[in-house]
Amino acid sequence: MLVSPSMLSADFAELKNECKRMKECGCDWLHLDVIDGVFAPNITFGVPVVKSIRSHSDLVFDLHLMIKDPLKYIERFAAAGADFITFHLECDSDIEQTIDKIHSLGLKAGVALKPKTPVEAVIPFIDKADMILVMTVEPGFSGQSFMADMMPKLKKISELCQGKNKLIQVDGGISEKNIALVAENGANVAVSGSTIFCAEDPKAVVEFFHSF
Repeated sequence: MLVSPSMLSADFAELKNECKRMKECGCDWLHLDVIDGVFAPNITFGVPVVKSIRSHSDLVFDLHLMIKDPLKYIERFAAAGADFITFHLECDSDIEQTIDKIHSLGLKAGVALKPKTPVEAVIPFIDKADMILVMTVEPGFSGQSFMADMMPKLKKISELCQGKNKLIQVDGGISEKNIALVAENGANVAVSGSTIFCAEDPKAVVEFFHSF
């Protein structure tokens, strides 16, 4: 299991040091939640923050765009240092055009599904996308409770991706209590926020996640 800690749970006054701490804990990626306050009911950060911390980390930057029109901003986030850009099927941008734009800039593209979005919505894009993100909370705020009823969706998507060399990410309430469950249902990238950042021994948590 790859581990991508959600920077929403970091100390924003210490982002440079938090990036360093996550690398020292053995994290594989950094998950950067970009929310515009329109697509989801929260406002987080944008291009300037991504750009400012890029020079302080050589980890993979895993951007999760929870914004209304991601296609408009792909070039800017690419220039800021993104490696993966994941956006939502429920956005207003054309899905294929957005994936193509991400790929044209040499980046990996992910597509995300909100909890109420059915598996069928992602099927036309599985072959083009590099990663599928299954949300196990509603997009917006960190610290929400894990939605175990998303496991059938996760399992179905993992079955559809079998043999296609796809990454399958889960995001929302992921902790030591449910990491085995999401792994059993096909996830191979775990996003986790407060479980890692607020742990007494975050390195041990990351090592535990890596064991799945």
